[in-house]
Amino acid sequence: MDSSQSTSLADAIDRALTPFSDFISSIIFFSVPIGGVSLPLVVVWLISAAAILTVSFKFINLRGFRHAWSLVFRKQEEHTGHGEISHFQALSSALSGTVGLGNIASVPVAIALGGPGAVFWMILAGFLGMTSKFAECALAVKYRTVTPEGRTIGGPMYYIESAFARHGLKWVGKGAAIFFAVMAMGASISLFQVNQSYAQLANVLHITDPNAPVIYGVVLSSLVAIVILGGIRRIGSVTGVLVPLMGAIYMGAGLIIIAMNIEHLPQAIASIFEGAFGLDAAGGGLVGALINGIRRATYSNEAGVGSAAIAHSAVKTSEPLTEGYVALLEPFIDTIVVCSVTALVVIITGAYEPFLFNADVRGIEITSAAFASAFSWFPYVLLVASMLFAFTTLVSWSFYGAQAAAYLFGTSKRVDVTFKLILCVILSTGAAVSVSSILNFIDSMLFGMCIPNIIALYILLPELKRDVRSYQTKYLTSPRRQPAALG
Repeated sequence: MDSSQSTSLADAIDRALTPFSDFISSIIFFSVPIGGVSLPLVVVWLISAAAILTVSFKFINLRGFRHAWSLVFRKQEEHTGHGEISHFQALSSALSGTVGLGNIASVPVAIALGGPGAVFWMILAGFLGMTSKFAECALAVKYRTVTPEGRTIGGPMYYIESAFARHGLKWVGKGAAIFFAVMAMGASISLFQVNQSYAQLANVLHITDPNAPVIYGVVLSSLVAIVILGGIRRIGSVTGVLVPLMGAIYMGAGLIIIAMNIEHLPQAIASIFEGAFGLDAAGGGLVGALINGIRRATYSNEAGVGSAAIAHSAVKTSEPLTEGYVALLEPFIDTIVVCSVTALVVIITGAYEPFLFNADVRGIEITSAAFASAFSWFPYVLLVASMLFAFTTLVSWSFYGAQAAAYLFGTSKRVDVTFKLILCVILSTGAAVSVSSILNFIDSMLFGMCIPNIIALYILLPELKRDVRSYQTKYLTSPRRQPAALG
């Protein structure tokens, strides 16, 4: 393949996806004028649901925080009931789908498009989203099914269908669940991970070969195929090692840069608050900061979307509420901790300023520039982290998409393998598509998932509140209860 052919192929792929992603985005992100500005209704839908759930459960994201950690580190032999993986592996598997390039590349996108104030709304969305994760993951375990072969199948598709059926709306529920599954399959096409990890590779190693993006995509997707064809047990074992490793590498590097620029930290924090409420003339304004902050937070932690509930449904437990508690840690780790470190590094170093409100969207390049401002070799550290993030995110989202396909087309091995192979072929093209088109497409799929998911959460809210009261009475107020009972 010569240079012109490669360029034409990349352009053709981008031209094919862009109109489709723009069309889907215009539907999902339908906006209405509020106070002279255009506000997407689905953004309001998502963040208001997180707030309502947080109040309804009396800030369980704070009250249950300590208990959640105790469950994560419970010994493997103390897990009882159906399921295939431990609480720690379920958290790691779900985190591998959330803690990823969304933290490295999506955060600077939010800052570039909405100003530093977007970070405030990201963190707030993460805090409230802890409760959304609690609710959806607890319900996913409660309504999961186990096949005759012992395979655990679960996710919002099942509790969405059941929630409507209880009110005599069986076919509405089925339609809503199918819509969710289709959106989940679309979201599993995580081209952003391939695109941004290659962008960092090309940036650091100065790769200009037009064939390199295709080669990189094929190699990465092949490695993903090897892992995902092994099922959730292999995913759990792989992510259980890689997620803590890549988190330590990335967080350590980020904290070093913040420490080196500690004198600029107060001003960075001040710019976040000023921009969040439209007080900074150089910022994106209140609405710009809010929309971009929540969109990027949702892409990063997926709270309210229901995707992570698919991974959590495979946990080995006899108490669904235990996995709800474990799941609420995800937005905390992903958004409040990891995304905040990225944001502070980007703001403190000023790496985002040349790209502020630039129509040519930049992601990982901004983070890389921020790291390079401290040490010239830091982009190599970021390269390692970005490739690990990309790989584990692709692995987890492949599993999510496969579970959605199983709901739509059956749980046969043939369906599972066929979907995963087709997905990997599509992923191999990720480096050829523009960042803006990818973000529009993925955001549309994610926010599309949240529409039926949140409706089901509202319907099942009274039931879940009763379950929480029963669980707390049974386990959290009785010191005589053995830890194994929480398995």
